Amino acid sequence: MHVWWLVAIAVVAVLTAILFFRLHAFLTLLLAGWLVGLLTLPAALQDYAANEVAKGKMTSQQADAFVQSSAADRLVHAFGETAGKVGVLIALAGVIGSLLMASGAASVIVDAMLRLTGPKRAPEAMAASSFVLGVPVFFDTVFYLMVPLAQSLRRKVGKDYVLFLLAILAGGSIAHSLVPPTPGPLQVAEIIGVDVGTMLLAGLGIGSVTSVLSLAAARTINRFVEIPLPETATTESQDAEQALGENASGNRPSLVLALLPIVVPVVLIATGSTVAYLAQSSSSPTGGWVKFVDNLCDKNVALAIGCALSFLLMRYCDPKEKNKLVATSLAAAGSIILITAAGGAFGAMLRQAGIAGAVAGLAEGVPGLMILPLAFIVTVAIRTLQGSATVAMITAAGVMQGFAAEGTLPFHPVYLAMAIGAGSKPVSWMTDSAFWVITRMSGMTEAQGLKVISPMSTAMGLAALLVTVSFAYFLPMAG
Repeated sequence: MHVWWLVAIAVVAVLTAILFFRLHAFLTLLLAGWLVGLLTLPAALQDYAANEVAKGKMTSQQADAFVQSSAADRLVHAFGETAGKVGVLIALAGVIGSLLMASGAASVIVDAMLRLTGPKRAPEAMAASSFVLGVPVFFDTVFYLMVPLAQSLRRKVGKDYVLFLLAILAGGSIAHSLVPPTPGPLQVAEIIGVDVGTMLLAGLGIGSVTSVLSLAAARTINRFVEIPLPETATTESQDAEQALGENASGNRPSLVLALLPIVVPVVLIATGSTVAYLAQSSSSPTGGWVKFVDNLCDKNVALAIGCALSFLLMRYCDPKEKNKLVATSLAAAGSIILITAAGGAFGAMLRQAGIAGAVAGLAEGVPGLMILPLAFIVTVAIRTLQGSATVAMITAAGVMQGFAAEGTLPFHPVYLAMAIGAGSKPVSWMTDSAFWVITRMSGMTEAQGLKVISPMSTAMGLAALLVTVSFAYFLPMAG
């Protein structure tokens, strides 16, 4: 029972710090982690250390030092471990995203999608483009890019403004919560103990199907809500027409060059995970080529190669922006790294307190696939109350990580991670910073946002949960 009291205290601390004291997520997660570490019983620390020794992750001397260490020392150590695992990935993804945006490569991808689908399937093109861009680029940035295009299409078609806006969410917002290297999925994979390559493949598969279902929900919402094009959209729409290729006079990269920084890392990481899986399942000895592939397809190396390829786009950037472009993107990534590492430290404190054993015991009373809706509900509750999808995912993963204990789940742990990602969608409303970004950029009022964005976020979450449960039922051990 002591562990569940710690969980309750930690969650209340997170919500109180964010909702009432408006404390930054980085400080909030560190505070929650320190409280858990401070209140953890010595017996729980001894059990945790003994398990780590049994797994070969600690020596007896290290275990003794761990039990004697302070809460602050354990928190800082866990913070450093997490930063070492995800920091490089987030920084490299930030650089790739910035160069895609600044060079016009992102617009080239959107342009190609629209040419491929035609005007009648423009919503599908918007959703597909935002999904592709949402893999290396944060959703807020994707929306900034895409909303003028939605306004331009609305001026041409004369209707369906809501549909065009929601199509962006159906692609980019889903990728933000399901596909690494965005921080939420990346950290959930780390906490749950899922290989990043497996998380990437599952996120792409489940996310793609979810986007299709979410687009159907967007069409339904569009029938009931009509929002006029804001008067301020004229200039942005004209800029969007240039981005779409109309009256374009600037020099832009080719589609192949625009896609390289995205596709190459995805292919390398997926290849590495596939080869590792085949090597583990093969009874024959593996040669040096497996080690070579493992090194080449390492997630950090793959993102570094993608980052190097993205520098080919530098010549298409504004000369005035070139000198500070990388520095600006790294500065923005730094804040995300701090939040993610603090979330990892918080999860580590919960593990040390014995949450894994407590949740694993609880799992005995939860029938099969019902674990996934449970993870979904926990994440939805945290997300709706405090607003941030990333914080909700990290917090929920810390609470639910015990379900991923070996032999506990009747399906691959990646589905638990997907269910947590699905739960980070509902409910987007006043507490969500993205809610204000979308309403202000699109010209919606708060009331219109509640009629459009909140139902759409709920539909996306439910669709992602449905797809995740279906995959877990039909392909329980995939990945």
